[in-house]
Amino acid sequence: MNILNQQFFGNNLSQWAIAGTAIVVTVFILVIIQRLIGRRMAALAKLSETQWDDIFAGLIAQTKLLFLFIVGAFTGSLFVDLSVHIRGVISSVLIIALLVQVGLWGVSLITTLLELYRQRAQEKNPAAITSINVIGLISKFALWSTVLLLALNNLGVNITSLVAGLGIGGVAVALAIQNILGDLFASLSIVLDKPFVNGDFLVMGEFMGSVEYIGLKTTRIRSLSGEQLVFSNSDLLNSRIRNFGRMFERRVVFNIGVTYQTSREKLKRIPTIIRDAVKVQDNTRFDRCHFMKYGDYALMFETVFYVMSADYNTYMDIQQDIYFDIHKRFEEEHIEFAYPTQTLFVAKNGAA
Repeated sequence: MNILNQQFFGNNLSQWAIAGTAIVVTVFILVIIQRLIGRRMAALAKLSETQWDDIFAGLIAQTKLLFLFIVGAFTGSLFVDLSVHIRGVISSVLIIALLVQVGLWGVSLITTLLELYRQRAQEKNPAAITSINVIGLISKFALWSTVLLLALNNLGVNITSLVAGLGIGGVAVALAIQNILGDLFASLSIVLDKPFVNGDFLVMGEFMGSVEYIGLKTTRIRSLSGEQLVFSNSDLLNSRIRNFGRMFERRVVFNIGVTYQTSREKLKRIPTIIRDAVKVQDNTRFDRCHFMKYGDYALMFETVFYVMSADYNTYMDIQQDIYFDIHKRFEEEHIEFAYPTQTLFVAKNGAA
C-alpha cells in the first residue's frame, strides 16, 4: 500500500505534504517581502526629510513572525479537507491574530507620532510632555479595548450587554470624578489647541504672570511680584485670557497738552515735532499725530505709533527716548506743557 495514500485526520499524506509546503512557502515569501520593504523604507528614511517613511518603516518592523506563521497556516489549511468546526477555529485564530497585529501597528504609530510631537515640544513647551504621555496612554487604552471587544465578538461572545455595562459604569465613574476629568480634558485642550505655551505672559482679570508649568490638573504662573499663582485648567480656559506672549508689535497711544497761550504757528509745528521724535527711533512705525481737542486747561494732542517688538523693556526705552526728544524740542521752540491751573479774576469796587 502506498504510504502517500494513507489517511491522517481525513486527508492522505500527500495532501498534508502539500499543506506543509504551502505553509513554509507562504511564510518564507512574507518574510522576504517584509525584509525587502523594511530595508527599502529604511534607505528612503535616510534620504528623505519627511517623517512618514520612518513611520512606515516602524510599522513594517512591528510585523511579528508569529502573525506571518498564522497567515501561512491558514493558507496551508486551504489545501486539506477539514471539518466546518476546525476551519472555523482556524479562521477565528487568523482574525484574532490580525486584530492583535493591527493593535501592535496602532501602538507603533501612536508612539512614533507622539515621540515626534514630544521632540518639538521639548524645545518650545517642555511642560506639555506630561500631557503628551497621558494622550498616549489614553489612545493605547482605547485601541486595545477596541481590539479586545472585536476579538470577543469574533469568538461568539455577546458584547452588547458588556458594552452597555461598561457604558453605565463609565458614566458613574465620570460623574464621580467629573472635576478631575474636566481639568484633564482642559489640559489636553491646552496641549492640542495651544492657547498659550510655557513662557507666555498672561493677564487674567486682576492676575498676571508668566506660564511656568502646564500640568494635568493645574497650570502654574509666576506673577510679577514673585509668588506662584495656581489655576485649575478648566477655570483657566473658562476665563478671558490676554496672551502678551503672542504679541508681535505694540500699539502706543499718548497725549500731550500745551498751554492755551501757545501761538497757532507753534501748534501747527507740534505734530511734525512729535512725528520726527518717533521716526528717529529704531523699531518704530509712526501712525498719526493730531490736535485732538480743547481741554479744560490744555490744548490736547494725541499721538499713535507702533513698537515693532513685544519686549516690554524695549517699548519703555523707546518711549522714554521719544519723551526726552519731545521735551528738548519744546524747550527749543519755547512751547510750554500745560498742567492744571485756574485763573482768578478779582473785581475791585469803589473809587480809585
